[in-house]
Amino acid sequence: MNSLNLTVRDKIKNKTGVSARYNKFVEYIMPKILFLISTISIFVTLGIVYTLFESTITFFSFVSIKEFLTGTRWTPLFEPQQFGILPLLLGSVLVAVIAIAIAGPIGLGAAVYLSQYAPDRVKKTLKPILEVLAGVPTIVYGFFALNFITPVLQSLMPGLGLFNALSAGIAVGIMIIPMIASLSEDAMAAVPKHIREGAYALGSTRFEAAYKVIIPGALSGIIASFVLAISRAIGETMIVTIAAGAMPNFTFNPLEPVQTMTAYIVQVSLGDTPYRSIAYYTIYAVGMTLFIITFVMNIFANWLTKKFREEY
Repeated sequence: MNSLNLTVRDKIKNKTGVSARYNKFVEYIMPKILFLISTISIFVTLGIVYTLFESTITFFSFVSIKEFLTGTRWTPLFEPQQFGILPLLLGSVLVAVIAIAIAGPIGLGAAVYLSQYAPDRVKKTLKPILEVLAGVPTIVYGFFALNFITPVLQSLMPGLGLFNALSAGIAVGIMIIPMIASLSEDAMAAVPKHIREGAYALGSTRFEAAYKVIIPGALSGIIASFVLAISRAIGETMIVTIAAGAMPNFTFNPLEPVQTMTAYIVQVSLGDTPYRSIAYYTIYAVGMTLFIITFVMNIFANWLTKKFREEY
């Protein structure tokens, strides 16, 4: 009989023997394999936390938590050793604030253009270019900041040093523009078409529809993109290592050199620091601080996303 003329019941009856046993085996084993795969990330995260936590506890057996969190001098590699993390924390925040001040308006503006104004042909060209820009190695951005951005700033501000937080922040901002633009545009594209058409039917211009309807409707996704971009800026390593300098200054001045938490970890990890010394354990304490900051930011982002999520 032609297989096209078989009924569903006949096809079920024909699935016997080896084929049936194979399908039964696959249905039995695949959920277990997929469960194992899904738990790998959990075990990796627990391993990272354990490694950081164990060595951080060892560090705090030598240094008080109060000195670590409130001190304004960070000199663990020199005598007298001081372990106040505020200079590193302030340097990281300063670079991140400059970066988000650059990337936020540009990235959101690019997302609005791609979502509301760009023809399909232009959109299909620009968005892949933005996403390719996100794949440029960060060390390239670091040398770009050092050899291009800093000389431009020096021509505008005579006396500016070669290493400064402003140049590094601008480079980090350029790096995270594609993240904000792409994720925000995806969030705007997810707003239902009938809501856009309703705004136009009420006489709204494209710009009015964008900032009164589309952006509020996609606010949860936009907020998530900003928080992810800020986390990326705080955790950036090579740009700030190359362009910001390696001086843990407790300063709010973006024209001065600073050192971020990630840049310090790179400095100590070069191999010159004695193993299991207090200076060695500082990288774990700084790493745990960075981990807690990004973890809290992710929780905050999830809370904001749920708070402003629109149900359609």
